[in-house]
Amino acid sequence: MTKLMKMALGAAVSALALTGLASAEELISFEPNNGEAVEAYQGSFLVPENRANPDSRMIEIGYVRFPATTDTPGNPIVYLAGGPGGSGTGTARGRRFELFMQMRQHGDVIAFDQRGTGLSGNNLPRCVSSHGGDDLAFQSDAEVAAEYRAAIIECGEFWRAEGVEIEGYTTRESVQDISDLRGHLGADQVSLWGISYGSHLALAALNDIPDELDRIVLASVEGLDQTVKLPARTDAYFARLQDAVNTQEAARAAYPDIAQLMREVHARIEAEPLRVEVPQRDGSMAEFLVQRHHLQQFASMMISDPQNTSALMALYATLYAGDTRVLVGLMTRFQRANQPITLRPMPTAMDLASGISSERQAEFDTQEVNGLVGGYLNFPMPQASGAWEGFDLGDEFRTDPVGDTPVLVLTGTLDGRTYVEGQAEAIAGLSNAHQVIVENAGHNLYMSSSEVHDVIHAFMRDEEGLTSHITVNLPDFTELPF
Repeated sequence: MTKLMKMALGAAVSALALTGLASAEELISFEPNNGEAVEAYQGSFLVPENRANPDSRMIEIGYVRFPATTDTPGNPIVYLAGGPGGSGTGTARGRRFELFMQMRQHGDVIAFDQRGTGLSGNNLPRCVSSHGGDDLAFQSDAEVAAEYRAAIIECGEFWRAEGVEIEGYTTRESVQDISDLRGHLGADQVSLWGISYGSHLALAALNDIPDELDRIVLASVEGLDQTVKLPARTDAYFARLQDAVNTQEAARAAYPDIAQLMREVHARIEAEPLRVEVPQRDGSMAEFLVQRHHLQQFASMMISDPQNTSALMALYATLYAGDTRVLVGLMTRFQRANQPITLRPMPTAMDLASGISSERQAEFDTQEVNGLVGGYLNFPMPQASGAWEGFDLGDEFRTDPVGDTPVLVLTGTLDGRTYVEGQAEAIAGLSNAHQVIVENAGHNLYMSSSEVHDVIHAFMRDEEGLTSHITVNLPDFTELPF
């Protein structure tokens, strides 16, 4: 079948799907954060919460469909949010709204809420555990890990008692939801468009339902055995960050050796934790005992994009100088006093199920001792791996996909969450994959440049000669982002 015939068939299927969906969707005014409301269709369908249980309850999976703006639409394009725990409809309301609208030139765009998120939340309860909540307790890494592990075990029991079939909240079940969405839309195939954990889900779909997929656009790829990133790769990211900082004279003078600065501050805090007072929302002050593991957790949260790393570097530089103002400012924004460990079912379950292979665990164990952020980049994984007995999907699930499905991968060189080398490894078995290196971009790179949009559209049009390299501007590393 020629490409032209396939496009004609896709358009015919799309037209039929619209007729069938009329009774299943509601016309809505979709309001993004920028206030530019557009007409869209909100729909839903039912799936078993746990397909392995023939008596499982049915849950609702929701989405918003933005209709194509072309007379010759291709297959529906399903957006897969990151996290796990992100919402497709929530993402569409944010900074990527413009790109959602642009993608309509290729076909209907589906802002898909994965099970346990957004319109597919099904009122899943958060679990407020009996662990944590003492901000003055000194804890070793092992004690931090044990406390979270105990909280996860407790929360698993809580969710089951609340009637949640937590066994159904795995990436593999979400793949089957995509398959059911495709059938609900009346399409022979769908295209996938995702980022971060959404790429993890897309790669799993390539393994489980390859014939149902047309083409795939991914950014910041997380491979099927990459739920846990390797500490040595995080250290390599910091070396790339240093190279970028060195291109700016003032930043190079302020931060001549980021890694050494971090290690020296960690050593000081390890020897003598800091007791600080942090303003609370009610106007009161609360005391915190800031330890080395707290700084490593802060650092892990602040390296996703280069726009945030100036705050990270300022945090360590001021602490080195004995000044806690940046630390207190960050804690005021993000830390509430004496909060117990509170977990959401979907992200907790998804990460536990995807798990980690024994080989990767061994690498992690060797590297975390000397890693700049230790074992905290994906905390509480892998520390909580195996907390729910029999829940891990196993090494067969973690096998990287192979095949010739067209795949576009966008990789930021200053992405502190998923790394250049790992992304290349995750797609190595895909013979029709094309990786574009986006120099100076971070994890959330879709809106970093119009050139990123251009290459996506060219890929969706099946054009040849796609670029392999895009360069975006660096932020001023001496300016705080807040």
